[in-house]
Amino acid sequence: MGSRSLHKYEGSCHCGAVRFEIETDFPELTMCDCSICRRKNALMVKVHENSFRLLTGQDSLGEYQFHTKTAHHFFCKNCGIYTFHRKRVTPDYFGVNVFCLSGFDPAGIPVRHTDGIMRTEQPRYLVK
Repeated sequence: MGSRSLHKYEGSCHCGAVRFEIETDFPELTMCDCSICRRKNALMVKVHENSFRLLTGQDSLGEYQFHTKTAHHFFCKNCGIYTFHRKRVTPDYFGVNVFCLSGFDPAGIPVRHTDGIMRTEQPRYLVK
């Protein structure tokens, strides 16, 4: 855990159909260079599944998988915003798009750049 105190944040997609809550102390943020994260340009925080709660929008969530089909990338089917994903390497964690969090300012939180491009080879796509 980081040196910041634990806080709850609410997040949502652009249209508000998907709403969720996380609890974290923001030890770091991550930016990945894999084929999908590069295109999303998302800044993420890693949150254990026990610290994540979907409030509304289960029916509005679309899911996208590729390569090993282990990670689950979720987006709003109405507005298209990537909100969070269930991670491939640590599937009991979510990567949450911090730009979807209400009132959150990433200033002062260290950003770790992950080398995701080396983990993906030939993409194989699956949209649900």
